[in-house]
Amino acid sequence: MSHHSSIQQTKDAMGELFIWTDVDPAHEQDFNRWYDTEHMQERAAIPGFKWSRRYHSKTCPRPYLALYRTDSLNVFTSESYRQAFTKQTEWSVRNFSQMRNTQRRVAAVTLAYGAGTGAGITLVCLSSLDIAKQALSLCQTLGQAAEGILSAKILVPDPELSTPLPSENPAQRVLEPYLVIDATTLSAATKAATTIAKQLGLPEQACHSFDLLWDLQASDL
Repeated sequence: MSHHSSIQQTKDAMGELFIWTDVDPAHEQDFNRWYDTEHMQERAAIPGFKWSRRYHSKTCPRPYLALYRTDSLNVFTSESYRQAFTKQTEWSVRNFSQMRNTQRRVAAVTLAYGAGTGAGITLVCLSSLDIAKQALSLCQTLGQAAEGILSAKILVPDPELSTPLPSENPAQRVLEPYLVIDATTLSAATKAATTIAKQLGLPEQACHSFDLLWDLQASDL
């Protein structure tokens, strides 16, 4: 697995669709059922998608995170993705309307450290591209930050492709980069992320930890 010494931002870079949301508690059960029995499979089956992953946080006010890896950002301008995006099922439309405070981002992926999917991740909001570049160099020594660190990547949203979902206020929208650290335990991911955030001069509130709910590989379908 190649790791980059510079931040990837071209349309040929590996892509990741990032949906970070809260949901109306009255509809949470239906939301989870929809994700787990329809939506994950639908997205993973789109040509050019490699996997779908869902995460949940016990501490973050926006507790649900879904990540979807693609071969490149070009997949998001493909006809097959356009079809999926414009022809949502009734169940999808209903659930999109129950989401609250949602961030939808389509990001270029920079593989920064290691390889592998862990039991938990910590997401660090990096506030600017300059901070993302500093984070990339700090990732080279990530294994020393805590035991159990598996991998890290930096996601840089593409402004053109990151069209908002209805529950995001476009006026308050900030397209900041993210660092995602995977570890064998949630506490290890949190410890490493907190260490890096401190080195970058970011507040502790910039870090959000999530348990992996499940992973679906496109090759399994």
